[in-house]
This record gives sequence, structure tokens and C-alpha cells, in this order.
Amino acid sequence: MPLVSGHDIIRECTTRGLVAGAFNTTNIETTMGIIAAVERTGIPTFIQCAPTNAALSGFEYIHDMVSRRLETCDVPVALHLDHGKNLQAVEDALAARFTSVMIDASEEPYEENVATSAEARRMAGPDIAVEAELGSIGGKEDEMGPDEATGTDPSQVGDFVARSGCDMLAVSVGNVHGYAPDARIDFDLLDRVRNASPVPLVIHGGSGLPVEQFARLHEYGVVKVNIASDLRNAMIRTFGEAFAANPNENSLIRVSKDSVSSIAEVVERRIRQFNPSITATI
Repeated sequence: MPLVSGHDIIRECTTRGLVAGAFNTTNIETTMGIIAAVERTGIPTFIQCAPTNAALSGFEYIHDMVSRRLETCDVPVALHLDHGKNLQAVEDALAARFTSVMIDASEEPYEENVATSAEARRMAGPDIAVEAELGSIGGKEDEMGPDEATGTDPSQVGDFVARSGCDMLAVSVGNVHGYAPDARIDFDLLDRVRNASPVPLVIHGGSGLPVEQFARLHEYGVVKVNIASDLRNAMIRTFGEAFAANPNENSLIRVSKDSVSSIAEVVERRIRQFNPSITATI
């Protein structure tokens, strides 16, 4: 199946009460692991790549790798730009035929965030879904993150969505990038944001959240949960364990295939945690 628009994933999730995982890829092992899990569960999914993930490959390679693997996959998947920090990143992802983009100007003053997000909306055109962020999510991803986290202000949500034209809103409601032992979703704040938002919500930092919170997210208008650290850790751990077991190990392809299996297990587990009532019968 060819890549689909982020609009298609949003529509299917809202219609069926699903939460889509958004899994970051950097290389072929990660991509193959993600799609193997998507095929097992049948749940529509975002595969995403931040500019920091593409420092080695570039966006075009990521697009070609993902789309080629999807030729034999029957489950809808959109290719999403994660944390585009400026309009050049959005332009680069669109040029590489990504089908969904995020503009993250959340560290800028409110009016600049609105203006930059609205320009990204204009650049993307009607067929590409746009995610914007209101409130700065704490923690670090690829050594990058805000100096100070700020929660999403529900009183700004309606105005921000209307003026930016975004299709999904990333929110800061206790979630933190990376592994943060104290990260917890503030469901009271999430509920107030949901009631103020005319568009579905996105939770970043899923790797560090308590598992028991995932199954509640669809009740609060969440359609997308980002997972990155779990996948990277699975791959690095596989190679580390192979070396620890045998310092003379030299079968790169065997360890690479083991890392695909490790990543697929992580992705499948997360998809099922997001959608326990749906995937229990799959």
C-alpha cells in the first residue's frame, strides 16, 4: 500500500476510537521492525522522523526506505515529520514527499508560534496533515529540548487552533520526552484542553509514561502517541548484549536481524497498550 496522508490516519482513528502510535525511525532496522509490528496488529500508524534522526540519511532516503517496505503492507501508514523546528524543515520534508508534518514553534512567544504554524499550514496544502504544539514539552530528545517546560493553557487552545489551522495539537500535560521517572499525564488538564480543542490531540514522550495511562487516552481525544526512546534503546541494547556475550561477534547481519525482532516486539506491545480493547481480539 502506498503511503497515506496523515488526514487518513486521523480520520480512521477518530472514527474507530483508535490511538495511533507514532514511531521514530532512523535506519532500515527500525523501519522494518515498526512495519512488522504494524502488520501483526492492523492498526493505522504514523512512522516519523525528526530532522535530528535524518542527519545521516536525509529525508529522501527515509521516504524511499519506508515507502518501499510498505509495498507489501496492507495497513495504512503516514510518513510524518517530527519536531520540525523551523519552516525549512517543513519545506525539506514536503520536498521528500512526507505525508504529514509537525511544526514546533512552541518555544517562541505565542503570537510567533501562531504565525509560524499558520505558515506551515499554508505550505503543506490541503492534502498534508499538520501538527502544531502549544505549551513546551519538557525533557530531551536527541539532546534537544526546551530550557523550561510549560503546560498547555486551555484558554489559548481555541484561538491557537483557529488561527494556525493545525489538524492535530501536541500538548504539554505532564508528558516529558525521553525516560523521565516522574512523568505522568495530568488527566484533569488534558480534559480541559480536550474540551477547548476542535482538533484531535497528540501526546509526545510516550516511552516514559506509565503503561496504565495509555488505555485512557482515546477517551480524551488523543489520536497519536509518540514513541522514540523505546525503539532506540531496543536496538542499542541488542547490539550491546551481542558484544557482551561474545566480544568476537562479527555477524553484523545476524545481530541486525535480532534488532529488528527486538524493535518489532516493542512496537507491537505499545500498539496493544494504546488500544487494548481492539487488539485483544487480533
